Amino acid sequence: MQSGQSQSEWDGVINGTLILPAGLIRGGLVLWESGKLSYVGPERRVRRGLRLLDAGGGYIGPGFVDLHVHGGAGADFMDGTVEAVQRSCAAHLRHGTTTIFPTTTTAGSEQLQEMISACRGAIEQQQRDWGAATIAGVHLYGPYFAADKSGCHDHESCRIPEAIEFEQYFQSGLVRIATCAAELPGAVDFYRAARRRRCLVTCGHSNASWSEMREAFRAGMRHVDHFWCAMSSVPSIRQRLGTPMQGSMAEFVLLEPEMSTEVIADGCHLAAELLEFAVRMKGPERLCLVTDCNRALDMPAGDYMFGNQQTGTPFTSDGRVGRAANGGLASAIVGMDHMVRQMHADTSADLPAVFRMASLTPAERVGLQRKIGSLEAGKRADVLLLNRRLKVGGVVVGGRLLHQAD
Repeated sequence: MQSGQSQSEWDGVINGTLILPAGLIRGGLVLWESGKLSYVGPERRVRRGLRLLDAGGGYIGPGFVDLHVHGGAGADFMDGTVEAVQRSCAAHLRHGTTTIFPTTTTAGSEQLQEMISACRGAIEQQQRDWGAATIAGVHLYGPYFAADKSGCHDHESCRIPEAIEFEQYFQSGLVRIATCAAELPGAVDFYRAARRRRCLVTCGHSNASWSEMREAFRAGMRHVDHFWCAMSSVPSIRQRLGTPMQGSMAEFVLLEPEMSTEVIADGCHLAAELLEFAVRMKGPERLCLVTDCNRALDMPAGDYMFGNQQTGTPFTSDGRVGRAANGGLASAIVGMDHMVRQMHADTSADLPAVFRMASLTPAERVGLQRKIGSLEAGKRADVLLLNRRLKVGGVVVGGRLLHQAD
């Protein structure tokens, strides 16, 4: 079954090892009713007539939650159409992402509004076709970046946050994650406005100093995007502000216990020792896995556009990662299932911890932990069936089987 096709009705999953935040349960059983989990635990006798999916002795885990993702299957969320949004969501669904936050790039105000409108239309379509929406909100990521830290984003579209613009995005009611470089004029006002709307307030593509991060923290900022990527360091702050040397984003995140961050564990952005360092320093409760994936997911190697198809920036997929024209990284091209496998292989984190970083921890950061993020009675029935190699074999959203591998 492919994502978006007609779904068979099922009542649960049996014959697999449950992946829970507290540990593994072999011989597990998951049941749901009316789209919500009703039982999670060891196998037991069930009433006659229940239709149960067979995990085949593999794993049964929670659906993944991706806070930072740009597109997939040839589409970018910034293409600004319902079809592009749906195609991207369906691609990530096949890789286990059952809750997704479409993420903007740097662009003009009109394109950003079109993207938000397209996400609203896609939510309505998903609810009609799938019975539940995988889109939980928009991540307002670009355009409030430091131009010298713009990475593969169009640096000419970077600008300072002004209320007359960003309030339009917040008024849509769809923005749940809001990013701004802390050193920009107006950043504190942006953070306060985002906090009033209960967004996860983040700093990214920034060359902020410790003192600027401290002011941002006081204004509500609690998260930093893709650790070590497009962020300040002690040497970069020295180059910008001179001596005495000052702390950077990295030191602030590592020292402040309330701060969380994220890593791109695709095997190309960060070496294994950095992934291990991040896990040990922040722990699974404050470290999220994200894909930061672009339109080249599930596509052949070749040339693509990052952001809007007509006005974005060109990059090349080499089959492993995206590369900008200057040879720098241009976001990932793999799904969350790959990130989970890589993190498990490259670090000392056990399977429950790795799955936490891909599900419950991001759900907690956006305040959705009571609804999604783990296999727990009362939560939405977002369930993954995985084989012993952690390859996704089936994806259930709200109790409906939306994808089953051939």
